[in-house]
Amino acid sequence: MNHIELFNYLHPGFFGEESIRALPKDLAFTELVMDLRGDLPNAPPLNCPNGIVFGEYHGELTALREAVRCVDEDWVQYFKEGDRFYCAFDEETIVAFCGLTDMGRYRGIHIGGPGCVGTIPEYRCRGIGLKMVRLATETLRRDGFDLSWIHYTHLAHWYMKLGYQPVFRWNSGGILPNAETPS
Repeated sequence: MNHIELFNYLHPGFFGEESIRALPKDLAFTELVMDLRGDLPNAPPLNCPNGIVFGEYHGELTALREAVRCVDEDWVQYFKEGDRFYCAFDEETIVAFCGLTDMGRYRGIHIGGPGCVGTIPEYRCRGIGLKMVRLATETLRRDGFDLSWIHYTHLAHWYMKLGYQPVFRWNSGGILPNAETPS
């Protein structure tokens, strides 16, 4: 599969966007994928504190947006009515979140992925985010997605713990040379 071709199909004009062109040239980001059509890759034991529960979010967006605001104010705009979200909860408190994005179909392959993944600061470094992304990925698989795509991240090694594979890197100038990783 040509991941660069797929990326350009999913994100036409991406490198022409002003916000992307304005990024510092020394910042590089990674695109990662996981094939959901077979068994998911083995992940290390994903322990997190007792009492944390996971599931799709069906509440008012106000509470979700407040959790998002604690992580990245700029992401609040991406949490819209009618979209799907997956969260980790400590009782009624949202402690981690991600969008469950349907990116569409390409050559018969249904593509989705977790996006805007975040954990509120006081709950970080406890395995909650990793477990949430693993469960969100399993949800996408259960829902019939063929490929899970992680878009626009500088945390490639974090996602690789779950079995996501890097396919190329990019910066504000475009896709970096020798970017396509064989799959």
